[in-house]
Amino acid sequence: MSDARLSVLKTYKLFVGGKFPRSESGRVYEVTDSKGTWLANAPLASRKDARDAVVAARKAFGGWSGATAYNRGQILYRVAEMLEGRREQFIREVTDGEGVSKAKATAQVDAAIDRWVWYAGWSDKVAQIVGSANPVAGPYFNLSTPEPTGVVALLAPQEPSFLGLVSVIAPAIVTGNTAVVVAGERAPLPALSLAEVLATSDLPGGVVNILSGRTAEIAAPLAAHQDVNAIDLAGAGPESAVELETAAAENLKRVIRPQPVDWSADPGTGRLLSFLETKTVWHPMGA
Repeated sequence: MSDARLSVLKTYKLFVGGKFPRSESGRVYEVTDSKGTWLANAPLASRKDARDAVVAARKAFGGWSGATAYNRGQILYRVAEMLEGRREQFIREVTDGEGVSKAKATAQVDAAIDRWVWYAGWSDKVAQIVGSANPVAGPYFNLSTPEPTGVVALLAPQEPSFLGLVSVIAPAIVTGNTAVVVAGERAPLPALSLAEVLATSDLPGGVVNILSGRTAEIAAPLAAHQDVNAIDLAGAGPESAVELETAAAENLKRVIRPQPVDWSADPGTGRLLSFLETKTVWHPMGA
C-alpha cells in the first residue's frame, strides 16, 4: 500500500446565528498568500447574507445585553482560553495570509489573545468610568449608567488580520452589543477560524456573526440597514468610507471613521466607549 495520501482540505463557511451556512449565492473567492499561492476558497457573502446576519444579531441582543457584566466577562475569558489552545493554527494563518515571518505572526497572535483578555476584564468596570451619580436640585437620586447601543457592524481592518479583528470585535461585544463582522478581504482565514472558536465557547449564537467577501459589497447594505445601530469603518477604503458614512446617516448610526491606527499600541478605551448610550434615571429619595 502506498503511503501517499490526499490531505483533507478545509471548507471555510460563514458564521451566522451560531451556525455555519454557505453564502446563499453559492459564491466563493480564492484566498492566496503573498506570492499568489492558493490557500483556500472563502465564502463570498451577499447582501442577503448581510441581512440574515443582522436578523441574527438583533435576535441575540436581548439575551446578551441583559446578561450580567460579570457573565459577559467570564464568557469572553473562556474564548481567550480557546484562542490560546489554537495559537499555532492562528500563527500559521497569519503567516500565510500576510506573508510575514513566523516571529511576527507569533507576536501578533499573542498580542491579540492578550487584548481579548484585556477587554474581557473591562466588562464589569465600564460603569465605573462612564456612569455617575449626578447632583440635582431636589429630593431625588439622579443616576447615569451606560447601556449598549444595539447591533453593530464592524469592518475589520485588512491588516493586521488577527490583531485588528480582535481589536474591533472585543470592545463592541463586551459591553452588551451584538455584532456583524466583515472579515478583512485579503486575509479572511483568521476571522473564519475565530468563528469556530466562538461557536464552541459559551458565547450565545448570534452575538457575533462573521461574513467574508468583498468588503465594499457587504458593507453597503449594512451601512444602510435600518436595524443596524452603529458601524465601525476600520476596514473601509477612503472613498467607500464617505459613501458608507452618508448611508449610515439615514438612521443616525453611530460611526467610527477610518483613521490611521497603530493596532499594536495600547488601545485605550476609545472603541470600548464608542458604542454605548447613557441612561439617566431619577428616583425620589425616601423620607
